[in-house]
Amino acid sequence: MSSRNHIHDFMRGRIIGKIEEGRKITDVAREFDIAHSVVSRLWKSFKTTGMCSRRHGGGRVRSTTSAEDRYIVLSAKRNRRRWQISFLLPQESRSPEKLLPDV
Repeated sequence: MSSRNHIHDFMRGRIIGKIEEGRKITDVAREFDIAHSVVSRLWKSFKTTGMCSRRHGGGRVRSTTSAEDRYIVLSAKRNRRRWQISFLLPQESRSPEKLLPDV
């Protein structure tokens, strides 16, 4: 048995098609060089759901939205510019009041 990470959708369809033709699960598993349990689980999930595609999205849930990510990047760039400017100024003009923009 070879070690594959995932079976592509096209190959899943071929496996399901061969089982629907009347072939045994063990024969199909041997033909595709896949473990019997993988083919059996694929067939079982196909019978219950009617689909043979993988479930996507099992990762960690995002803690920030894309808008919040953009804001974080923007504020980091602003702060970086502010500190770069402050180190170029003479020592006496480095007070935080002079670094903030006039509103």
